[in-house]
Amino acid sequence: MNTPFGTTDALRRDDVVRAARDWLGTPYLHQASLKGVGCDCLGLLRGLWRELVGAEPERMAPYAPSWAEIEGRERLLDAATRHLVPASGETILPGNILIFRWKDGVPAKHCGIATSVARFIHAHDGASVAEVALVPSWRRRIVARFDFPSLED
Repeated sequence: MNTPFGTTDALRRDDVVRAARDWLGTPYLHQASLKGVGCDCLGLLRGLWRELVGAEPERMAPYAPSWAEIEGRERLLDAATRHLVPASGETILPGNILIFRWKDGVPAKHCGIATSVARFIHAHDGASVAEVALVPSWRRRIVARFDFPSLED
């Protein structure tokens, strides 16, 4: 695989964290996925996929900010299951992709990248891409953890 960090056969956790940190400060922009220009949480994940894995595996259809509530389908979780590798174990590891559900009965609709067991990077409405503490209110909303394909521990 050819990544911005050199040619390697496997992706390392520190590669994922370093790439995610390169997006810090990117303004929030719904449906966008351009480092330094704008992105939402899914756009951040899509941009990291392009940098670390290659071409995006499927085309994203336009979506409204309230898409999960309107549709009631697990689109984000289903797509993650199709294209990412479920994380093993119970411990959050750097480079894990975290999928969040805002409340019970509503599909998961937010994602971020763990930088440690206690911090993660995400984009959210009204802010820029930021690295924040994975406080209890965030932790209890995690519904799944994944890794990028070809990630080597």
